[in-house]
Amino acid sequence: MALITLRRNFCHLSDFRIQGALTALKNHPINHVHKVAREHLHPWFCSVQSEPFRIQFHHACCKTFHSQNGNELHLVGEPAFSQGQDWNRLEQNLENENEQIFYRRLNEFTSSEEVLSFVSTLETLTDAMAAGALRRICEVEKKGGDQRLPKEILESSVFRALCFQFEREPSQLSDSTLVTTLQALILLHVDTQSSLILNLVAECQNRLKRGGLHVHDLCVLGDCLIRLQGPECVTLELIICQLQGEKLEAYTPEDIVALYRILQACAENVDQHQTFLNMINSYSLSIVSYLSPKSISQLLTALVVLDQTQALPLVIKLGKYVVRHIPRFSNEELRKVIEAFIYFGHNDRFFIQALEQHITVFCLTLDAEVVSKVMEYCSRKLILSKPILNAVAETFVCQSEKLSPSQISELIEPFGKLNYLPPNAPALFRKLEHVLFTQFNYFPPKTLLRLLHSCSLIECHPVNFMEKIFSPFFLQKLQGEESHLDRLSMAQLTQLYLTSVLECPFYKGPKLLPKYQVKSFLTPCCSLETPVDFQLYKSVMIGLIDLLGARSYFASKVLTPYCYMIDVEIKLDEEGFVLPYTVDEDIHKRVALCIDGPKRFCSNSKHLLGREAIKQRHLRLLGYQVVQVWCHLLFLSKSSSIFKLAFFQADF
Repeated sequence: MALITLRRNFCHLSDFRIQGALTALKNHPINHVHKVAREHLHPWFCSVQSEPFRIQFHHACCKTFHSQNGNELHLVGEPAFSQGQDWNRLEQNLENENEQIFYRRLNEFTSSEEVLSFVSTLETLTDAMAAGALRRICEVEKKGGDQRLPKEILESSVFRALCFQFEREPSQLSDSTLVTTLQALILLHVDTQSSLILNLVAECQNRLKRGGLHVHDLCVLGDCLIRLQGPECVTLELIICQLQGEKLEAYTPEDIVALYRILQACAENVDQHQTFLNMINSYSLSIVSYLSPKSISQLLTALVVLDQTQALPLVIKLGKYVVRHIPRFSNEELRKVIEAFIYFGHNDRFFIQALEQHITVFCLTLDAEVVSKVMEYCSRKLILSKPILNAVAETFVCQSEKLSPSQISELIEPFGKLNYLPPNAPALFRKLEHVLFTQFNYFPPKTLLRLLHSCSLIECHPVNFMEKIFSPFFLQKLQGEESHLDRLSMAQLTQLYLTSVLECPFYKGPKLLPKYQVKSFLTPCCSLETPVDFQLYKSVMIGLIDLLGARSYFASKVLTPYCYMIDVEIKLDEEGFVLPYTVDEDIHKRVALCIDGPKRFCSNSKHLLGREAIKQRHLRLLGYQVVQVWCHLLFLSKSSSIFKLAFFQADF
């Protein structure tokens, strides 16, 4: 099936070509045109439903497309094919120079009307050219974000003739034309049970069983079958098996990304393909520089789904190119990139710098989900990025009405965790208080508790809401259908209650019942404190024993009646002399040594985390002299009135 002509009756007439058909149609009223088209076209076209937006039988609407470089359009959210490469692959089957000119002309058109008008002027149309025209229609119709093909396009006699050409004799199509056509029709949302799709799929499966499909065609076919039949499609295993037999050098960068997507759809069988994946992961290091931002996002997402934690060199290299492409990522692509970095624990200061530049400029226009993911990344990696936090604070003040309760919590909690108050803190927390007053009942209980607890970490105490969260009604909602309240929620409630006692003496509302209070904030699974750094702890112990002469002059890991664990406690009498830790009388002062290792600070800084800041704040209010140890103990001296510590310290 090399050529197409638009026939009055496809079964009997052969010389009535496209241009003649359109000329005849122009001479009839519009209603008569539709009638004539239905009478003279193949019965397949007459089955089109009258539904205004989606044609259920054979024609339907596409997904969104967009353009990044003028007329060079590509699919949004679709497989990462290079459009130029698609044209090149189709052009490999061209018979003469006229067809090459056809593809160059086709790529210049920016509307489906232009494409169809151009096609209607042609005397003949090869299969490859028809496939290219169909794909271009798909692209240009979706560049504006429309999710449906216009009815005029669906009912166009030229458009229908293009589709009919592929249903009539699919066995005569070349491999590349066959899979490209199938992909375009799927993206047009053609009914998956239509004879057109079923015939094309059947022909693809026959050729797959015979073998010999090119790597690129296998990748496109795999993506089509995933969209049609989902990851449970049994044919995918045969495609993967044939792809394993190909040399990796035969894969283009786009093919590698498509292969990851196919394997991602079969994630439950990842163990069976791990050896193949290891080879792909290693080979992919050489093609990272050729990937588009969209392809990088898709590849990182696949690595997450496939749990390729051993592919960290690939993640790191992808991260280097992510830095270059941050302004070019779509919101969804950037969100998936950050999700992958969170999953793999990737942290790169150049990525943070690029993210800071992007967020400070575009924060007000970014999707709330992207901003939430950025804040989650900073929170998880303990990154105190003041430009990002300041921009997010400004965004919250301006757009809080657009945010859901979960998004509000995701944006505010990191401020408490990272112990940071932005310059617009008064406006920020006034806005937050207003939102809570108006939407209090819409917040899930645990989300609300986390939010209020994070505010207390940075001394923005939720006094106006303590009465509500300590009430039996709220505590019952917090517990839900469980037999008891979870340990983390109880710890947060206890610390909020301790805050109300120590820092908000003017609070006169209900107290937290003892059965909801914990005895210690330091627990293995849900701690509100950071365990002491063991190596630093050993160094301090050795220095103290050497200086004081005996281990009996200080106590370690002391649990106070107020739930906090003190790393080292030293007792002094009225004259300043050190007392044995077993003595409970004549104690004039207690010194609490906080041996703060790197995990108690924000990443690569000496800025305490919120949970450590509130601990030291509360210990001071309880009468302790808090001494913060930053590094190894160097010298300690005992005198009659002054207790000197010669190490790096910050006495708050």
